[in-house]
Parts: sequence; C-alpha cells; structure tokens
Amino acid sequence: MTATTATKSRLSLTLIRWFDSWAGAQDIPADAPQKIDWFRCLPFLLMHVACLGVVWVGWSWFAVIWAVALYALRMLAITGFYHRYFSHKSFKTSRVFQFVLAVAGNSSAQRGPLWWAGHHRHHHQESDQPDDVHSPKHHGLIWSHVGWIMSRPNFRTRLEKVPDLARYKELRFLDRFDILVPALLLACTFAIGAGLAAWAPQLGVTALQLTVWTVISTVVLFHGTFTINSLSHLFGSRRYDTPDTSRNNPLLALITMGEGWHNNHHHCPRAARSGLAFYEYDPTWWMLLVLEKLGLIWDLHPVPAQVMERARIRRRRTV
Repeated sequence: MTATTATKSRLSLTLIRWFDSWAGAQDIPADAPQKIDWFRCLPFLLMHVACLGVVWVGWSWFAVIWAVALYALRMLAITGFYHRYFSHKSFKTSRVFQFVLAVAGNSSAQRGPLWWAGHHRHHHQESDQPDDVHSPKHHGLIWSHVGWIMSRPNFRTRLEKVPDLARYKELRFLDRFDILVPALLLACTFAIGAGLAAWAPQLGVTALQLTVWTVISTVVLFHGTFTINSLSHLFGSRRYDTPDTSRNNPLLALITMGEGWHNNHHHCPRAARSGLAFYEYDPTWWMLLVLEKLGLIWDLHPVPAQVMERARIRRRRTV
C-alpha cells in the first residue's frame, strides 16, 4: 500500500467514524500515545466556530430562553443520568426508562452512554494517578478540560468497564451511532424555528437563529461539564481526605446542577446525592426525588449515615 493510498484509507475511516463511532475505534490500544486527532475532531471544532453565526442570525428572547432551557435540561441529563445512573448505578429503573435516560443524555452530544460511563468509571479507579487521562495534576489544565476528549486513544468505548450496560442492545446501538440523537435535535430545532417564523413572526425567531442558539447551548454545555474534570480538581475546599485532589466548589455546583460538590462525591461516589449540607444546592438530587415520586426510578442509593454525621461535625467545627 502506497503512502497516498494509506492516507486516503485513514481519511475514509475517519469520515465513517463521524457517523459510526465504533468503526475502527475499538481496535485502538488503550495505551496508544495521547495525541489529538484534529481531523476526527473537526465536527467538535466546527460547533465552536458555528457559535459565531450569532453575528448574522441575531437573537430573540425566545431563542435565548430556548438555549438556557436546553442547557439546564441536558445538564440534568448528564449529571443525573449519564453520571449518577449509568456511571455509578445510584438508583434503579426499568429497561424502557433506562433507554429514555440514555437518549436524554445523548442529546448533549457528549458521546454515548457506554463511552461516557466507561471513561468515568476508569477515572474513579485511577483518579489523579498517571493513568487518569483527565487529571490536571498529571496532564495540566487544558488537557484535563478538553484535550483528552480529542485524543485518539480515548475515542474507544471502554466496554470492559461497563459489562452491566453493554449487554443491552439498544444502549450499544445508541453508543455506536451517538451522532443520531444530536442530529435529530438540531433537525427538530430547525423545524420549530421555521414553524415559529411562519406562524408567530412577532417572536422574531427564524430557523437558523434557533439552530445557532441550540449550538451555542451545546458548546456551553460541553465546557460546563468539562469543568468538573479540570477546575473541580484545582479550586475549592476539601471536606474529606480522599486520595485524589477533588474539591467542593459552589460556583461549579451552580454551573453543573450540583456536581460541583466533587469532594463529597469522590468520598461517597455511589450516593445519588452530592450536596450534603443544607446550603449545598443539588438540583440533580431534587430532580431524582421527583422521578422517584413519579415511580419512574427507585432505590436511590443513600449517603451513609456516618458520612452525613461527619459532614455535620465538620460544619460545627467551622462555624
């Protein structure tokens, strides 16, 4: 095979991977060199560039509210479903609603549920050790925030970490074709924008405007989520002496619907609740309580009583 043919073959495979994320990715060794694959990440990069489209499409109150609502709902899907359910099994649900949770999380465009959970479980097993691919302690702030997700070895879904989830065909399908749900969301957004432009012109909404603001919401959601990998291991307080550098940060908790109480989480990772004190707001926990009341989920894993007691003792000492 000539060099030109080999290059064409690699490019073709990369194009296929944009639509079938498992194509060739599962054959990439986990210990392959950590190097950014810029061409593979072109859609991710173009989404950032597309945010500049706001200069041409402008804004409307409807578009801004739409973007904020999409951010909040999808952040809750990441924190409550991708993180607390798929990664840590913090509660139980039916197989049908499990798929609903997976679709909701996948709408964030942060890959499939098996990929997300597999990498997160690996993070907890190797937290802030050299093999933790997004540890700011070992790899620096920028790499821990966004570089690792663009690196070739990390495109692979760590199926060996999620055998409990990989046995479901529908989750494997969603993980393999993880572009499908985000693409449908954009298509629906465009259609809604076109409909509003035709039937409610007083709102000042257009199809392109609503689409661009959806992309803006998605990009902000990316970086809001990524702060837990990077900033929450650098800035904040430590209630518990965990073997990693996790920290509690109220600002990050606000951005991520309660995930900023990261030191609490690393001390008790399976708990369905991250905010332990009354002032540690945790909207994800509140959402899970509502879903439990509706009978859609059950057996929320509690914070052990001794952990809560230690939290109360430490609060009294700091008053």
